[in-house]
Amino acid sequence: MTTDEILALLRTDRPDDLFAAAYAEKCTRVGKRVSLRGLIEFSNVCGKNCYYCGIRAGNAKVARYRLSEDEIVAAARQAERARYGSVVLQSGEVASEANTAFVERVVSRLHAEFGDALGVTLCLGEQSEETYRRWRAAGAHRYLLRIESSNPELYAKLHPASHSWQARVDCLRTLKRLGYITGSGVMIGVPGQTLEDLAGDIAFFAQEDLDMIGMGPFIPHPDTPLGEGLAMTPDWKRRQVELGCRMIAVARLALKDVNIAATTALEALDPQGREKGLLVGANVMMPNVTPAKCRGDYKLYSDKPCQDESADLVGDVLERRIRSIGEEVNWSDRGDPLHFSRRNG
Repeated sequence: MTTDEILALLRTDRPDDLFAAAYAEKCTRVGKRVSLRGLIEFSNVCGKNCYYCGIRAGNAKVARYRLSEDEIVAAARQAERARYGSVVLQSGEVASEANTAFVERVVSRLHAEFGDALGVTLCLGEQSEETYRRWRAAGAHRYLLRIESSNPELYAKLHPASHSWQARVDCLRTLKRLGYITGSGVMIGVPGQTLEDLAGDIAFFAQEDLDMIGMGPFIPHPDTPLGEGLAMTPDWKRRQVELGCRMIAVARLALKDVNIAATTALEALDPQGREKGLLVGANVMMPNVTPAKCRGDYKLYSDKPCQDESADLVGDVLERRIRSIGEEVNWSDRGDPLHFSRRNG
């Protein structure tokens, strides 16, 4: 699709037709199967100061934490027992030898214990090529690095001057070159963003030939420069969810066989948000297996859902919710994107 064609779909006054077409495309390309990723938010220590993020370095109200190696491995075992097939190790962005070695040891332990049976995705921000190489050699095979906006001018409004849009793009290209299954994403409905920006985001995903897309509606955090004074009215929430669903649907139509997540941000705005995401083209969900004692301190945005759910029970709950909309869970399967296999022959 051209950017103009993507924009026309985002603007359609017949969203039901758009959603139906996207769901049909999903069923054809990836089937009615939802892959689950056990999310382990192992640290909220961050060296970045993004204007929208609740764990930004400048937020002095956050109680910082870092799980131990044993705690992370225990959470991964919990995900494996729940038959999730994959885990995501996520934290704030920290670039140091100590952090690189810590993650390297954890990934090596997971690979030694589970082999290729348990997929390992990293979401740890911008790093050096050498760091990415070490983590890849240790056993990580997927990496998610959200660009947040493909428009450099909008990116600059969302970040301090020390944050580089080009550096982030370069990291994405390095990850692909090193053989990672590579994903990115954006915030949807952020102040100052236009539909043209969002159309450009999907065109960017296509241009970079990415394998995974993780994007969700922007939700303000009161302790951030971008979240101060923003009210989340019912009408605002409804519009954010619809725009998020439009982006998922158009991304599915444009990108075909990539993995697309139904993010928890959708559910933060609508109790049925993740189901709505699945019904317009998403095929991945990420239940949280972070120890309950830490979940309240990893708040990127306000009203984050699933803070008190039991990781042992959430799989059963999700299965009932997924089956209620005519889909099934892709149990005990890494759920690697078909796009990656096709891209690599």
